[in-house]
Amino acid sequence: MTPFHDLDDYFALPRVAGLAVAPGGDRVVTTIGELSHDRTEYITALWELDPHGVQPARRLTRGANGESGPVFTAGGDLLFVGVRPLPGQDEPPAALWRLPAAGGEAVEELALPGGVSAVHTARRAARTVVTAPVLAGATGLDDDRRLRALRKDTKVSAILHTGYPVRHWDHDLGPDQPHLFDADGVRDLTPAPAGALRDTELDVSADGRFVVTAWNDGAPGAGLRSRLVRIDMGTGAHTTVADDPGADLGQPAVSPDGTRVAFLRETTSTPARAPRITLCCLTFGEQWVELGDWDRWPTSVCWSADGAQLIVTADDGGRGPIFSVDPDSATVTRVTADEHTYSDVRTAPGGVIFALRSSYLTPPHPVRIDADGSVTVLPCVALPVLPGRVEEMTATAPDGATVRSWLVLPDGPDEDGAAAPLLLWIHGGPLASWNAWHWRWNPWLLAAHGYAVLLPDPALSTGYGQAFIQRGWGAWGAAPYTDLMAATDAACAHPRVDAARTAAMGGSFGGYMANWIAGHTDRFDAIVTHASLWALDQFGHTTDGAYWWVREMTEQMTQLNSPHHHVGNIRTPMLVIHGDKDYRVPIGEGLRLWYELLSLSGLPADDAGASPHRFLYYPTEGHWIGAPQHAKIWYQVVIAFLDTHLFGREVGLPELLG
Repeated sequence: MTPFHDLDDYFALPRVAGLAVAPGGDRVVTTIGELSHDRTEYITALWELDPHGVQPARRLTRGANGESGPVFTAGGDLLFVGVRPLPGQDEPPAALWRLPAAGGEAVEELALPGGVSAVHTARRAARTVVTAPVLAGATGLDDDRRLRALRKDTKVSAILHTGYPVRHWDHDLGPDQPHLFDADGVRDLTPAPAGALRDTELDVSADGRFVVTAWNDGAPGAGLRSRLVRIDMGTGAHTTVADDPGADLGQPAVSPDGTRVAFLRETTSTPARAPRITLCCLTFGEQWVELGDWDRWPTSVCWSADGAQLIVTADDGGRGPIFSVDPDSATVTRVTADEHTYSDVRTAPGGVIFALRSSYLTPPHPVRIDADGSVTVLPCVALPVLPGRVEEMTATAPDGATVRSWLVLPDGPDEDGAAAPLLLWIHGGPLASWNAWHWRWNPWLLAAHGYAVLLPDPALSTGYGQAFIQRGWGAWGAAPYTDLMAATDAACAHPRVDAARTAAMGGSFGGYMANWIAGHTDRFDAIVTHASLWALDQFGHTTDGAYWWVREMTEQMTQLNSPHHHVGNIRTPMLVIHGDKDYRVPIGEGLRLWYELLSLSGLPADDAGASPHRFLYYPTEGHWIGAPQHAKIWYQVVIAFLDTHLFGREVGLPELLG
């Protein structure tokens, strides 16, 4: 038995996230989340790792409410964000804490009325910048404290908006706004920023003299666009250093000598042209340049410790390797040669790189990559035993394109000759790839119950070049659909797969594809659609960032690609899942889908209201269903629904459903 055979064991597995590396590379810290005693949340703690990969990890913090966001100062102290109420005190907002390098207990460094959201430090100077929310109407921090208390005491939650957007993923925006503060003296570096710093990234120069941050501006059509702004830490002066009316600029990384900044540029899409993400570099005082014509989308960028190379991650053929890019010649060299996807990349002297890596064989775990490319796993948490194996598959689409997939196969059939039913699991995005471990969307829980799980990357997926993305742009029901069917055909030919028992499942864009599949083929025995897009004309104007989606969703596009136009063709039992607090795919999509399934589909409810369809609704959840107890019910209901239609066996539903 493995942890994937029992949901309680699975949700109790510790989860590693984030990485902090001291400037000298001699200390490494990560965050490990563990399930709380009441099993309703994950409590995170900071753990120190042996950078040489010899000694076991050592726990540094034990706050009851957890700690997060660790960063090292130039002097070796560890800063982090944590909530640590005093006995008898109401829970305060998150504060900035310092754990001295010399030892001793953590001390509170900075508390602000709205809390501290994130902390950033200079690598060679005693400079700390924090991100913190301040109410838009406050004249200063004291007034911010007064207004917050007033709203709380009078139970007022109203927000008056003057611009767009007003929501993001699963939370409302406002009435406070992110600001940047110099932690020394608590000086506001960004007075009255409005929404300029929402969902942006920044970097502090190594000498602490300035910050470069992405900065949001309004754009035509209630849109947003971002440029790069340099903030002088001495004077507070703001200077635009890079701007492009046809693109968003973000993820700035300042070179160690402070003369250059690398960043990512995402072009503004049109109905006919998909966006493109490229790596760019700017020497201060000169025009920025795009580094070559590399046909991959970079996902993160930082500098090597000596400033000679840019260290970049990018999706690539179902993996997410690390690459080095010469900032002068734009030469790209692959650094890692394994099957993993890398994140949280941090550089250290001597060409050393620390990162987290994962794949469908291992959850995220920390590693050290030396200059010669050798990889050392840093002892952290034990990696779980898996209930099967993974194979890589390819298929040929009708237009000749190659479609690759991972096929997760359960243990068992090799010995007894039985074949496993197939679950086609479609990723969201849609500009994404099945290339890394997902705690929330985990195929091994289905494999442990006897399913083969197909994880394909159809048109619109990243890691296969711009042309592969363009194949599906504005035509979601065309190449993405035929790619998925080609991948399914290839999987059904596998000797371990029972082609007579199949199901399809997806979330977000994957849910859109599940809905599209339901209206275009009867080949599947059951379909699960989570947080799915149903009526594109409705979705495009009600989602949290409508300006981004309507660039692609013209009237013609929605008419040709909206699943709701094909509801009369649906004859497959469907499980609909949606959270009320989902602002990316609003609940109206799920509600309309549910009503139209029961009233207009080819498999409607009977005159007494009975139906094979099911609707799992979460009043307090958003796009992902994040609370452990709710995610557990998600898997219980999904597995019960699939078992009913693919195995013909009735599985009891959790009694917590009432």
